[in-house]
Amino acid sequence: MKNNVLYLRVTVGHYENFPVASLLLPATLRNPVAVIYRFARSADDIADEGDDTPAARIAKLQAYRDALQRLARPETPLFADVARIVREHDLPLSLFHDLLDAFAQDVVKKRYATFTEVLDYCRRSANPVGRLLLHLFKRTSETELAQSDAICTALQLINFWQDVAIDYAKNRIYLPQDEMAVYGVSEAQIGAQRCNADFSGLMGAQVRRSRELMLRGAPLGASLPGRIGLEIRATVQGGLRVLEKIERAGYDVFRRRPALMWYDWSLVLARALPKSGSDPNRGKPGSDPGGV
Repeated sequence: MKNNVLYLRVTVGHYENFPVASLLLPATLRNPVAVIYRFARSADDIADEGDDTPAARIAKLQAYRDALQRLARPETPLFADVARIVREHDLPLSLFHDLLDAFAQDVVKKRYATFTEVLDYCRRSANPVGRLLLHLFKRTSETELAQSDAICTALQLINFWQDVAIDYAKNRIYLPQDEMAVYGVSEAQIGAQRCNADFSGLMGAQVRRSRELMLRGAPLGASLPGRIGLEIRATVQGGLRVLEKIERAGYDVFRRRPALMWYDWSLVLARALPKSGSDPNRGKPGSDPGGV
């Protein structure tokens, strides 16, 4: 399936929870979605890839901000494409700036004192992507935007819980520091990749909270029509499936990263397809007898 789908991590990295520009989308929207992906992915790579110093990364991201301010006279093919989709679809430039703010924050901020701080990061790293998609769909009621925010924040959080070890290798910890202290989990324990009862308790709390957020946003997939609605429902079910995998691994995200595999997509799609009298517990713990 990866040959036919661009996978957009909600922070626009390398992973698979947010399928976009797929064959589920109307053909007229695949190009603008791909442009958003290219913009966000290239900016995210500035923050994460290569050997640049933090100062050099910040300077390059500032150049992106400056280019957004000069969209009337775009200087590169990427920004010419951004200018075109902004003009054709009346996309808010502030959402592109929010993404850049989040990527710049990743360069300089490595720890999060509270869950409130984590949510503020998600507001800029994840939610703008969903809001841009809703603007493309011309579905921007307050309810729809709030539901999209809940889905996108949940997906970002799920990526964090999948990637505790990967992020630690980059000297980043997104688990809230105050909650780590409550559960007795230290940075040294994360570095040692030790999953004990304390770590399982901490991760269990994060998984439950992420699932609640995802289910809060899930009605968006039922309210949007046709293939767009199916795209959102598949995205929701993909995120819920990863949470199941984290739970079934006993919250040990160190030995094996809980991720969607090719064989999961038939289950995800089956759950996403509309069914009369569908089970409201689909995607909740214990609702699927299959293995990890």
